[in-house]
Amino acid sequence: MSLPQNIREWRSNGGGYKNFKLVESPIEEPNPTEVLVKVHAVSLQYRDLMVSTGQYRGSKPNVIPGSDMAGEIVSVGQDVKGWKVGDRVCSNFSLDHLHGDTTPETWATSLGGAVDGVLREYMKVPAVSLVRIPEHLSYEEGSTLPCAAVTAYNALLGPKPLKGGDTVLILGTGGVSIFGLQIAVASGAEVIVTSSSDEKLKIAKQLGAHHTINYNTIPNWDEKVLEITGGRGVDHTIEVGGPGTIPKSGNAIRMGGHIHVIGHVAQGESQVPILNIILKAMNYHGVLVGSVASFNAMNRLFTARNIKPVIDKVFPFEQTVDAYAHLESQRHVGKVVIKVSKD
Repeated sequence: MSLPQNIREWRSNGGGYKNFKLVESPIEEPNPTEVLVKVHAVSLQYRDLMVSTGQYRGSKPNVIPGSDMAGEIVSVGQDVKGWKVGDRVCSNFSLDHLHGDTTPETWATSLGGAVDGVLREYMKVPAVSLVRIPEHLSYEEGSTLPCAAVTAYNALLGPKPLKGGDTVLILGTGGVSIFGLQIAVASGAEVIVTSSSDEKLKIAKQLGAHHTINYNTIPNWDEKVLEITGGRGVDHTIEVGGPGTIPKSGNAIRMGGHIHVIGHVAQGESQVPILNIILKAMNYHGVLVGSVASFNAMNRLFTARNIKPVIDKVFPFEQTVDAYAHLESQRHVGKVVIKVSKD
């Protein structure tokens, strides 16, 4: 394969995605322990909107945005073992997070924030940061895995893994939430999903949700969850709302249950209910994506249970700004994807 001398890449100056610039830069040669990847697809998440406005802590100036990509290896450094040209791969969200807990050092290698990200046609990646795309997934589907899927996996099957028969509450129908639904169903849990849209809840039902709650028509959704569980509460909650939902999540959890805190998309003035935390002996688990080891473990589950990501819409590389606008609108179910390569 002949490689171009220059590639296109998007750059963010912190002034919002509408001010992104599409520029050309020389292609980079991999060092002996790296590979060069042709990026085929990129998926977006809420973090990318924060990076675009300069609100995300630790983002570098003039960053190439985006953390999640899928592509094919087109060149291999001389010291790389186990990878070859043509392999279909994802890069891990944090390049140096190979196993174990997140550390300040590994977090400092997070793509599309602390270091340049994936919204470019080619990029070099440390070979140790690569994960093979499951064979049953396309590049577009594979691009959705590094952040949202691994986050949901580490929430539900991380330090305090759910058991078959557990009850799981999923807030919303965005990327992490839909993956949480799929992973919980595949693991034998009973799943409750909330959303503001009956249409989105229909999709959740099709994906295996056992109960759905429209929080616009049932604003006291926590009481509904308690009713569904016979007053016991749920074992696990995927908490993506933050200030606007934390108190109700605490009310809906069982004694000793686990609330996996992932996002803060629901604004509000509510504070964490400290007394309720103590009296219910509940556990809060902050989740910061995951390691290469976790990514590989998750892919084994996805392969064994034939889990396919839910993609809401795919945009061409040139319409990246439109893709961000669609993400910001919150009209999507599952993931918003950008197709970078035309072949």
